[in-house]
Amino acid sequence: MPIHQGRLIDHLHLRVSDLEASRRFYKAVLNAVGRDFTSESPKHFACDELWVDKADGPVSRVHLAFQAPDRETVKSFHAAALAHGGRDNGGPGERDYHPGYYGAFALDPDGNNIEAVFHGPSRRSAPSVTVEAEG
Repeated sequence: MPIHQGRLIDHLHLRVSDLEASRRFYKAVLNAVGRDFTSESPKHFACDELWVDKADGPVSRVHLAFQAPDRETVKSFHAAALAHGGRDNGGPGERDYHPGYYGAFALDPDGNNIEAVFHGPSRRSAPSVTVEAEG
């Protein structure tokens, strides 16, 4: 089965307190940015490099930023997050990080800071990199 990867991250592993609440939240926000789960079972769910399962100890505390193709997607992400158990952590709008940076932030059910960001018009050389096992 081919997988798609970027250049730096092999995978991100979130450990959550309530897997089903997180499953609902992430399904909604990932759908809002045009993605879906690439794998799921009763014990986990995943989307490309992101793997989520129930913590058997402390939960994760991270900031994740999802790429968005435009400002409307950022707005859809924020609305989906709030409608599915997220808490507002900065509504859609321009940020002073660099010219054209448009983002929105929500806290997931465990308090992780989840963002969708549009960096302004651009052209990608490829949508993703496909990795397939040899042999």
